[in-house]
Amino acid sequence: MDANQLFKAFNQINIAVIGDVIIDRYLDGKVDRISPEAPVPIVHLKKEDNRLGGAGNVALNIKAMGATPFLFSIIGADENAEIFEKLMPENDLWKDGILKSKERCTTVKTRVMANHQQLLRVDREDTHELSNSEEENFIQKIQTFLSVQNIDVIILQDYNKGVLSLSVINKIISLAEKKEIPIVVDPKKANFLAFKNVEIFKPNLKEIQESTPFEVLPNLASLKKASDFLRTKSGAKNTIITLSEKGMFIDDGQKVQIIPTQIRNIADVCGAGDSVISLTALGLALKLELKKIANLANLAGGQVCEKVGVVPVDKNQLKREFEDLKSSIT
Repeated sequence: MDANQLFKAFNQINIAVIGDVIIDRYLDGKVDRISPEAPVPIVHLKKEDNRLGGAGNVALNIKAMGATPFLFSIIGADENAEIFEKLMPENDLWKDGILKSKERCTTVKTRVMANHQQLLRVDREDTHELSNSEEENFIQKIQTFLSVQNIDVIILQDYNKGVLSLSVINKIISLAEKKEIPIVVDPKKANFLAFKNVEIFKPNLKEIQESTPFEVLPNLASLKKASDFLRTKSGAKNTIITLSEKGMFIDDGQKVQIIPTQIRNIADVCGAGDSVISLTALGLALKLELKKIANLANLAGGQVCEKVGVVPVDKNQLKREFEDLKSSIT
């Protein structure tokens, strides 16, 4: 399959994205003086921008590649929920998988920016697990959907905001196994080893360092030890560990490798992991070998780091870069 065929094939893929959604809010302005009240900069606000973040940004990345995302999450019953609900159709995203709850707030990460630099971040969130009734409604919605809609891959996108509790994780994995739908996971610390027998497990280096009983260094031998530990504890079939500027470690059970990053002008690392998990899921849906999946995901993650704020991948740019990469290694 050449690059043209590959990128056209993305248009036929359906992905279910399940996890925590976030509003990424940017308060952008200019600083030209210090407050007389305290030694802090005064930001003259020029612009406020709300964007879909968390699992919402993963859905945007899936959409940007031409595939169809189906997003499932729970938001609050508050003013920010209204903003979130407006952002969904504005971004041409399916919104029927979003439930509202009076028991939690809508997660918002507010970044105060000036001169293209982040000065401060303020988070509003609830991280408690879903109540029994919330969980029952949430799982029922997913189960009903999977009974009528063909899905190629499920992404479990965890930010430890409470949607993916141990119980919810186990029930979704059980539903996926019955429907023979492969799962890719972007984990966080709280339930790191709860994602059993998934197809691809994609932590970053910090997450795996926090979740293993031994030191993990960004070298091949140490990362293989961590990947072997992960496979033993969770049964993950394939592992991708993102290493920031050092690239990606991959392990398909037969071979391990570190794939280096491309040289980039880094502006902002926010959202890079969302792009990586999105391309990982799309590559899995097309049954690509793990190395090719990682090359695509690596390019996607690097691309969004060149832009300020949480943004989805650019499909045309990614196609050009993938073609250039193939030419340089053949």
